[in-house]
Amino acid sequence: MADSQSRLVYSTDGQHILQQAATSASPFANDGIIRLRRETKGRKGAGVITIHGVPIEQQKSIASMLKKKCGTGGGLKDGIIEIQGDKRQLIEAELAKAGFTTRWVGG
Repeated sequence: MADSQSRLVYSTDGQHILQQAATSASPFANDGIIRLRRETKGRKGAGVITIHGVPIEQQKSIASMLKKKCGTGGGLKDGIIEIQGDKRQLIEAELAKAGFTTRWVGG
């Protein structure tokens, strides 16, 4: 029985088909709380807000909505939404309007 969080992985020898759970690059638990984090590491000093824990089926729509509301760029990478710039309060307010519980992590 396959669930919505798994995907098929095919072997090169043609004899084995393995079921592997889809994973996110997020280091946080998937407990229904959206975690917001400001990061600059590896971005040449440019800050972004990363958003962890958004349900898979809503990630694209939430990412595009936040980019429009903030008037900035961003993207979706490995299940983590990235919004350019430091728009913490605006992002938190928009996620609260959408019915999500948010929490700030990091410094």
